Amino acid sequence: MTFSRQELDSGSGGWVPTALTENDPVFRRCAHMLGTRDHPRRCVALKGSIGVSVSCAIYDLRPSPCRDFAQEADAGRGDARCGDARRLHDLPPLKGSYDAFPL
Repeated sequence: MTFSRQELDSGSGGWVPTALTENDPVFRRCAHMLGTRDHPRRCVALKGSIGVSVSCAIYDLRPSPCRDFAQEADAGRGDARCGDARRLHDLPPLKGSYDAFPL
């Protein structure tokens, strides 16, 4: 997920730890969290085992795409992006991830 370099703590007013990011190779003004362009994708700040228990090591400092992702997941409700991520890991959808979960 791409986000503005203005969110980096190396700039004025930013908060995302620059050391955990890399520059976007196409969009100069954008960055990615380390690991999110790798295959398989796994953000460097994601701790735990997918499908068991995960958490963000920089939750209060996470970039805007992470803040927008599955905002109601804690309450057991997902969204389409959450459903896509869960499907990539062979996990069932959370309620609300899809009206009909595509297989």
